[in-house]
Amino acid sequence: CFVCGVMGATITCQKKECDRSFQLPCASEGECVTQFFGLYRSFCWEHHPEQAVQVTPEQNRTCIICLDLVEGRKSYHTMVCPACQHAWFHQSCIQKQAIHAGVCFRCLHCQNKDLFVMETLTMGIRISKRQPSWESDQACGLVYQRHSCCNARRCLCPGGREQAEEEGSWQLLLCSSCTAKGIHRCCSYLRNSTTTWECVCC
Repeated sequence: CFVCGVMGATITCQKKECDRSFQLPCASEGECVTQFFGLYRSFCWEHHPEQAVQVTPEQNRTCIICLDLVEGRKSYHTMVCPACQHAWFHQSCIQKQAIHAGVCFRCLHCQNKDLFVMETLTMGIRISKRQPSWESDQACGLVYQRHSCCNARRCLCPGGREQAEEEGSWQLLLCSSCTAKGIHRCCSYLRNSTTTWECVCC
């Protein structure tokens, strides 16, 4: 491996007549690029692709992800969105974002997806093919749960607070403002023609 000097490097630069080989864990340190699509080509620090966009960051420009300063030019470690040419980010930051965002990966500034994804893939960013990590996170699971019990001070339903029917006296109406509280139609003495209800807090 031309980066660490250890024997057994199996990845070779795709540039003809370049005999540099490296190991995948050493790629970032050696500024090597491995493209995780198509022919899965790899390149050493001298021959890796560069962004074609002709733009340089303004003075004191920060990474749109970590908010630390970026280099004063495009490089292996500093990239720019090819669509808006305004969002700058560190290579390591956008790699983490690509893993977490998965199929929703896009420019955080202009929301461009097609051009942005193709450019980052070409520059060696590995993009997960999963749903975003925040959608599968158990901690966020409650966000997608519908409130399902009667919050009346005295619930009159014979089946208890958890029972709810599609219509009729035991239909559970959710607060039209917050949807965080619900009540059986009969427990709030609402007519069958009433379609909305608001909790005391709202």
